[in-house]
Amino acid sequence: MTGSTELERYETIRQRLVAGERILIDGATGTEVERRGVPQLENAWNGGGALSHPDIVRDIHLDYIREGAEIVISNTFATTRHALEDAGAGDLFDDYNWRGVELAVEARDGSGRPDVLVAGGVSYWSWTERHPPLDQLRNDAEQQMAVMKAAGAELLMLEMMVEIDRMTVLLDAARKTGLPVWAGLSFKPDASGTPRLFRGDLLSDAIVAAAEGGATLINIMHTEVEHVDACLDVVEDLWRGPVGVYAHSGAYDNGKWFFNEVISPEDYADAARRWIARGVQVIGGCCGVRAAHVAALKEIL
Repeated sequence: MTGSTELERYETIRQRLVAGERILIDGATGTEVERRGVPQLENAWNGGGALSHPDIVRDIHLDYIREGAEIVISNTFATTRHALEDAGAGDLFDDYNWRGVELAVEARDGSGRPDVLVAGGVSYWSWTERHPPLDQLRNDAEQQMAVMKAAGAELLMLEMMVEIDRMTVLLDAARKTGLPVWAGLSFKPDASGTPRLFRGDLLSDAIVAAAEGGATLINIMHTEVEHVDACLDVVEDLWRGPVGVYAHSGAYDNGKWFFNEVISPEDYADAARRWIARGVQVIGGCCGVRAAHVAALKEIL
């Protein structure tokens, strides 16, 4: 059950956003787990660390909190039921999602920063291109989110929403928990420069759908740094609520993240200054972005 302290933490964040303040969130967890040597869970990417190497996952959250992160996101991006089934670990669905959130809570509780809010990261990505029917996705998401709430998640962070119909399903499931939900959209421009979600839907249509589905904040996330401004052009035209950005940097190939091309913390902070000048209130990082980047963001906030 969500208690008064949890409700107060989110309400404090909400009021700060209403007042125009800026919020610092964490950097990547999945790629950082990989960088620190945790073996991947085949067909479920870097989702296995919560059970195989919990101390490393907890330390990653704690590192971000030490650098000033005010929201940390659980390492549960890859722990959907269908991904875990593809990995041969479907029977551990509840365990992975509970422990993923619990480790973030433990990091917060051990940090001396009781104000830090824990978000449950939720997606529907597949590393095998096996996607469940929408009804099954809804049922699985409802169970996943209920487990996350029971484990201590105070906010649901939808990540890599790349198809409007599946995003809508997750928004429907999120409403049943009673927790606030932020929608994270990932996009790239098409040949004409029009911003589209990774699967082709127009970014403009996705923003409208997110608003209708009850999202209270739009995050532009897991998007190339150089594409964020074009995305913000569309967001500014259609969205009147708060906006966040946590971009990625580096290269991905055959399930592996390559860090040799990751943007420097200083250059990432320079890009963030531009986004903040445009009214972005929530800033952090996605794949490839590490604690040093969060520290640089803290300096400019």
